[in-house]
Amino acid sequence: MVRRFIGRKWELQLLEKRLERVAASEEGVAVAIRGRRQVGKSRLVQEFCDRAKQPYVYFTATKGASPVEAVSRFVNALKDSSLSRDRELVPDVAAGSWLDAFRLLASALSDEPTIVVLDEMPWLAEQDDIFEGALQTAWDRQLSRHPVLLLLLGSDVHMMERLTAYDRPFFGRADNFALGPLMPAETAQATGLTGADAIDACLVSGGLPGILRSWPHGTPALTFIEAECADPAAPLFSVPESALQAEFPMPDQARRVLETVGGGDRTHANIAAAAGSRHGPLPSGSLSPMLRRLVNEKRVLAMDEPLSTQAGKPALYRVADSNLRLYLGVLQEAQEEGRRGRPDVAFRLVRRRWTSWRGRAVEPLIRESLELAAGDDAFPWPDAEKVGGWWNRQFNPEVDLVGGDRKPIAQQIAFVGSIKWLGAAFDDHDLADLLTSGSKVPGYTPGRTGHVVVSLSGVNARVDTKQIGLVWRAEDVLSAWSTSRP
Repeated sequence: MVRRFIGRKWELQLLEKRLERVAASEEGVAVAIRGRRQVGKSRLVQEFCDRAKQPYVYFTATKGASPVEAVSRFVNALKDSSLSRDRELVPDVAAGSWLDAFRLLASALSDEPTIVVLDEMPWLAEQDDIFEGALQTAWDRQLSRHPVLLLLLGSDVHMMERLTAYDRPFFGRADNFALGPLMPAETAQATGLTGADAIDACLVSGGLPGILRSWPHGTPALTFIEAECADPAAPLFSVPESALQAEFPMPDQARRVLETVGGGDRTHANIAAAAGSRHGPLPSGSLSPMLRRLVNEKRVLAMDEPLSTQAGKPALYRVADSNLRLYLGVLQEAQEEGRRGRPDVAFRLVRRRWTSWRGRAVEPLIRESLELAAGDDAFPWPDAEKVGGWWNRQFNPEVDLVGGDRKPIAQQIAFVGSIKWLGAAFDDHDLADLLTSGSKVPGYTPGRTGHVVVSLSGVNARVDTKQIGLVWRAEDVLSAWSTSRP
């Protein structure tokens, strides 16, 4: 199992750079870090604090606490921190405000660089309407005049983005960055897996440290899932379940739409029908803004548009996080079987849906991997900065890979390609389909547009590879991430 701190080299360097700026300028620097639950924000910042070896205070808000209770807990955290030379010198704040608490914090700061962490910032703002204003006032008048690195963490991605928006008190006062899941190369390192097994682990875990910590070293994904099916409270189930409950505490229409997409419906029309009621499909006037909110604010859904030199429809929706996608599509039912004491039935359910689920789930990862590789001088089409797919309204054909200079409407198409993530190798029939389907992509130019094959089991020896400009296997997909930053 993963016990040591894995990856996050780039993120640690970013924080170290900010601390160096604090030391050099002797002035405060604020950083707002956002990311979904279980992505490892708290673990990253704690690791940074431990490595920095500077005095720090780490305060985590409690959801639902009153403002008075939150201030009291912050003061207690300050007393117990390495910022405080003597606990007894920090006075209690009876029924105090955040302005009082920040005043105490400022008095505890010294001339040496220090770190202040406020975790779960959205809950503090939710509890107290004046919290953001108090933070801005304290930062401008007191805290920023000290060599302090202020780290603001939050799992509500949209709220954390709004924290520093132009119409909010803390506008222009904090650097922002989003903490994503572990990269595939980091997941491979964490699990001790290589090639296709590492990619499977990435898809199953979503790159979430909360799941990878329970992953036995060197264990393939299906073996790991089979063992977890005997424990319905295992992180494989509890992490996506808790994320779902945190984002959608009530079984409302938005959650129904999310579950519909997780179940495999991808188009607006199919989602409307599946998420509707006995009275008919969900009206477009309700569904369209809901989908925009789930994509743009909640970030739980992603929207893909066909990539070509012409505008195309329809847009396709998918669950953005592969672990949550697996939970909604397969694991939720398996978890119920496990709770009924039937782990064998639970695993059979997973195994029965595994191949089709993995085939779809790996597509966004492969497209992103090709985009990363396009920055390499050795890539055959360096102008292919964006990679997507293409389909028409009838989904006949549906092309897995399209590389262009931009998306969704490109000026030129560099390549088209096929993904075959099955046990059988890419063969003559697959090549014929690629050549026929790819030629229908608007912008495809015979003799100039290249062809790409990404195959789990390689290419059959009988295939004429002269017509293929690039062949990738699992190892190539993984290696695209080996030197990239998140």
